Amino acid sequence: MPVYFLPRPVLNRSFFHRLCLVLFTVVMLLGLWTSPAWAGLNDDNYDGNIFALYAGNGSIVPPKYSLAQSLQQDKPTMLFFFVDDSRDSKAFSSVISQLQAPYGRAANFIAIAADSIPEKATYEPNEPGYYFKNSVPHTVIFNAAGDVVFNEIGQVAYETIDDQLRDIFALLPREDSVELRRRPINELNSELVND
Repeated sequence: MPVYFLPRPVLNRSFFHRLCLVLFTVVMLLGLWTSPAWAGLNDDNYDGNIFALYAGNGSIVPPKYSLAQSLQQDKPTMLFFFVDDSRDSKAFSSVISQLQAPYGRAANFIAIAADSIPEKATYEPNEPGYYFKNSVPHTVIFNAAGDVVFNEIGQVAYETIDDQLRDIFALLPREDSVELRRRPINELNSELVND
């Protein structure tokens, strides 16, 4: 049986180089028309988990306990409502993270995305929707007995929430304790120190 050999195609190297150059140019031009993915603290764009991005603490969400579970425990509960694409929520996320440092073991922190609250006609007092007032950020603090002792909409200063927690835990008032001042950690976060 005869064997036929097909001639080997000859590649024109200059054609191959031109083709690569054209493809490279097309890819580069397409890259210039796309917008870069930049997270922005001062905009209402969705960037992802705001606690991980802007507060340096991704452990806040998802919460360890539901509101119903937390209210059954003998611990104070801090309930926060937020939206990932809200500049106010982004700015307030670092305050929540700073509060978790001194109070995280003594109180339950529950951060709820307002978008995740199911729409119902009525809610029970152990459901987050019962306390949500259609505005973010929103902070609700319960004492160990489950009574609401603080309910504020908007960005609240660390010191205001700290005063409420000092009352709940029977701690010294701020003026009688060691004065703490803010020391920047990075361009977004700071910590309280006594030096």
